[in-house]
Amino acid sequence: MTLVPLPAFADNYIWMLQDGRNAIVVDPGDAAPVFEALARGNLQLAAILVTHHHPDHTGGVAALHAATGAQVFGPARETIPEPFTRLSQGDGAEVLGLRFEVIDIPGHTAGHIAFFMPADAHNAVAGELAPLLFCGDTLFSAGCGRLFEGTAAQMLASLDALAALPGNTRVCCGHEYTLANLRFAQTVEPGNADLTQYTAHCEALRARGEPTLPSQLATERLVNPFLRSREATVLRAVHAHAGLSAQAAEADVFAALRQWKNDFR
Repeated sequence: MTLVPLPAFADNYIWMLQDGRNAIVVDPGDAAPVFEALARGNLQLAAILVTHHHPDHTGGVAALHAATGAQVFGPARETIPEPFTRLSQGDGAEVLGLRFEVIDIPGHTAGHIAFFMPADAHNAVAGELAPLLFCGDTLFSAGCGRLFEGTAAQMLASLDALAALPGNTRVCCGHEYTLANLRFAQTVEPGNADLTQYTAHCEALRARGEPTLPSQLATERLVNPFLRSREATVLRAVHAHAGLSAQAAEADVFAALRQWKNDFR
């Protein structure tokens, strides 16, 4: 199996796993890049995994299913193109011999899910045993999704669940937002040396026209302010920016951090 990011729209990624004959795609908001990749590799589409209902993640599902008959797996509590297998926390999906675990991660949308592929010989991708996480628009590199349908407490709990996964997990996000997120992260934690180093790495990748993704979860724990909202440096910055009381709850701190990012230019 090989992992391939397929660029779509201005900054989306449709993730493809392919073994030279068959393929799986994640969040195909546009069918065209998928059809092109299938034709280029002479591949048959076996399955479509969907993390949430937003059109830039589901817009190509119907056309791809109609053309290929690929099985569609998606969030049990959201509306996406039918027919699809409804999944929620604790469910699993097995496709092309790969096993995916489903994690409920509400916040960006009410029923958002993630697909986590544990690391074992059964799930080797490109010869690597590092686990994979397809997290849609909940966790970005150095950022997180906007709270369109959920609460700050829900998003904080969702990010906690993802942060608890193994550190070598490859984080496959839905968008190339990394450099913009890093500018905000540096405003929050200007003295974070790990953040400075990671920023230089990502700037070099983008200068070469390469994606910054997948990221690695261990790196995100060091640089992502939304995974670090309980760290003293982040707490001080949020309290100073938002004027929170010393007794502010964790979810209130997180909400203030997310609002700061919403307003950041």
